Amino acid sequence: MARWKCTVCGYVYDEAKGEPATATPPHTPFSSLPEDWHCPVCGAPRDSFVQEPGEDVHASATTTVADIIVDEMERWGVDLVFGLPGTSALGIFDAIRKNNAIRLIVVRHEANAAFAAAAYNKLTGRIAACLTIAGPGATNLATGLYDAKEDRASVFSLNGQVEMQYTGPGGLQEIDQDAFFRPVTVFNNTIYDKSMTVKLVTMALKHAMLDHGVAQLSVPNNIQKEPLDARYCSRETCLPRLTIQSDEPTLRAAARVIDHATRPVILAGWGVHDLPDLVVALAEKIKAPILTTFRAKGILPDDHPWLVGMLGTSGSPQARKTIDESDLIIALGVGFSRMTGVPRHKPIVQLDSDPKTIGKIPYMAALWGNSHLEMPRLVQEVQGRDDPSVLPRIASLKKAWNDLRDKEADAAATPVRPPYLMKMLSETIPADAVISLDTGDNMWWFGRNFRMKHQQLVFSGYLGSMGAGLPGAIAARIAYPEKIVVCITGDGGFSQAMPDLVTTVKYQLPMVIVVLNNRELAMIQVEQRTEGYPNYATDLLNPDFARFAESCGCQGISVKNPGEVRGAMEKALGLNQPVVVDIDTDPRRF
Repeated sequence: MARWKCTVCGYVYDEAKGEPATATPPHTPFSSLPEDWHCPVCGAPRDSFVQEPGEDVHASATTTVADIIVDEMERWGVDLVFGLPGTSALGIFDAIRKNNAIRLIVVRHEANAAFAAAAYNKLTGRIAACLTIAGPGATNLATGLYDAKEDRASVFSLNGQVEMQYTGPGGLQEIDQDAFFRPVTVFNNTIYDKSMTVKLVTMALKHAMLDHGVAQLSVPNNIQKEPLDARYCSRETCLPRLTIQSDEPTLRAAARVIDHATRPVILAGWGVHDLPDLVVALAEKIKAPILTTFRAKGILPDDHPWLVGMLGTSGSPQARKTIDESDLIIALGVGFSRMTGVPRHKPIVQLDSDPKTIGKIPYMAALWGNSHLEMPRLVQEVQGRDDPSVLPRIASLKKAWNDLRDKEADAAATPVRPPYLMKMLSETIPADAVISLDTGDNMWWFGRNFRMKHQQLVFSGYLGSMGAGLPGAIAARIAYPEKIVVCITGDGGFSQAMPDLVTTVKYQLPMVIVVLNNRELAMIQVEQRTEGYPNYATDLLNPDFARFAESCGCQGISVKNPGEVRGAMEKALGLNQPVVVDIDTDPRRF
């Protein structure tokens, strides 16, 4: 028996039930209703009804719910999945097995899957998925997904779930995943009705792309296996591009504020990390020095004539002096992290594509739009000025900073001093390499002492999570197989992620992992000292990281003395395999 739906009001005529209001007995086919029969709710004529697809339309399908999920992922350009299989996700894993267009990277811990998916989006702008089981698999994703949330990286989190009928407390691997993922996601749902599969998958991917965040979809194990014909499912589609531009009066107002400044400074953030030429064009036209946030470190090489340096807690005193002496900050794609320390009392002209970021610090003028569209217009609109003193002043500031960093780089001190190590890394890592940076004291020294050329940088930004370095390097190597990938991490961060060193071997992902091994949580030591606490609970008992690497099938190199650093790095960079360079470093700041 079929069901027929009124296209005007939505009333459904069920042939099995008939219609008491019109004295139509049960089991009356719709085709046998009188020609003048009408909808008992809205009065629409019989030809306003259409037959609803029944369950039988899916019964003969050769594809399952899991197959359709994976096919939709492929349709939307998701061709990379990081995951760990288990009982409640076996249907989806099998669908990936049958789909030759999607690459699966099996990790050893789910947090690394989420970190890698987030890093992949930060590096390429494309969406990767992380896939795991219900309960502990889902909860293990949380830290990596929060990293994606905080850094506004688009990630598709796909998770198995126990059978649709929850058993309640005591159910094996059963948690309320809808509630668990709610705080971290821009889209969050569970497929309870298989006919909603395509719509929910397309909605999830649409939200991840447009809202720049995590979309989570849970799929009960029994539903994954059910037959489904995608032809009878509704779907959503996505805008091919988001074009946001400020209007002409707003643009002119921002330009006039810049024109009236006498000591403007440009602060370049992650939002313009791929527009170095336009940032320089603006600087040259208005004669403004350029500073960067930490996330945008590397937008220009350190020796660029218009770049003073990085602003923030690990930036240069000269960058702080420059912004303090300015009379206008031109903030381009800046998130205003506390660690950057943008002065709140300075006049600001702000450009950002996220309206929630605009106004974090009160502005004199703001441009809401895509930087690729707004930057050329802004460069064109502002008036040029002539100030021959700017470039010599920038050169003088940089010389003072470089002289200090050179002085700090003691080539004789043992254990190896981080400033010297960063100097050696600056000189040996190729200009076109990708650097995945872990959180810890290694990050502080990198921000302060590493001199960027044209390397691409990825790390856990606003969450600042230890353990993100290695999975970030895995994502980088997959994204750019032709490039050198270097992970710079500390012993604390590396030990949180190092089980996935075997993943680099399994999937033949050559990279160099530099471990600053000081046997301490050195950054925590500094924080304890800053807040007046005695040092406590920061000592680490480490394995021999080089021997551990060898046991995983990697190359391991131990460095004890500063004279060995350059040779070790040159050797590691020349090996076409995963290499761990374990460097005995001094935990002291100064």
